[in-house]
Amino acid sequence: MVPGARTVENTEAVVDDFKRRTAGRAMNLITSDEYPAYEGAILRAYGRTITPPRTGRPGRPKAPYTVPGPGLKYAVVEKTRERGRVVKVSFRVVFGSKPAVRRALAASQVGRAINTAFVERQNGTDRHRNARKARKTYRFSKDWRYHEAVTYLGLYSSNFCWPVRTLAVKDAEGHRVGRSPAMAAGLTDHVWSMSEWLSRPAVQRC
Repeated sequence: MVPGARTVENTEAVVDDFKRRTAGRAMNLITSDEYPAYEGAILRAYGRTITPPRTGRPGRPKAPYTVPGPGLKYAVVEKTRERGRVVKVSFRVVFGSKPAVRRALAASQVGRAINTAFVERQNGTDRHRNARKARKTYRFSKDWRYHEAVTYLGLYSSNFCWPVRTLAVKDAEGHRVGRSPAMAAGLTDHVWSMSEWLSRPAVQRC
């Protein structure tokens, strides 16, 4: 997550941070909305540079160019609007082949269609938990430091301190056990309380 305006620079920053956090491995499938900056940022992060060989002929040599890395699959959701309302939703494969994208969707455990549901769910949770971002409100942020701090607090607390109904599993006795997104991702073994989260040192020293 990169708090701030939706700019090319911030888009590149969030893609670079995502790549760093996932150790550079290519995802089985990347999806987004049609914001054009994503294509360049993803190609920059996961592409490879091709340097054309010298031909020995007079003239300026061909400049290096970037192509998608092997296995890179990226698709976008495109929405057509009329009078401010969505009237059509279509999909487009940007990197990779359509058969490869279909295979990735078939192997998915959470969906069978190209969508942006997960990030939109996070955006909805963010607006719900952070009154500064609610639509049509006077509760805006006057200081960027506080806006950024509350943004991070909302994101991390919702992932560690909030048991999500659809992530619950059954224990050995058949009882449903709530899990947070962090538990489902294997980052922790329990749902944290807010006091536990707020009192944990931000920097761990051995």
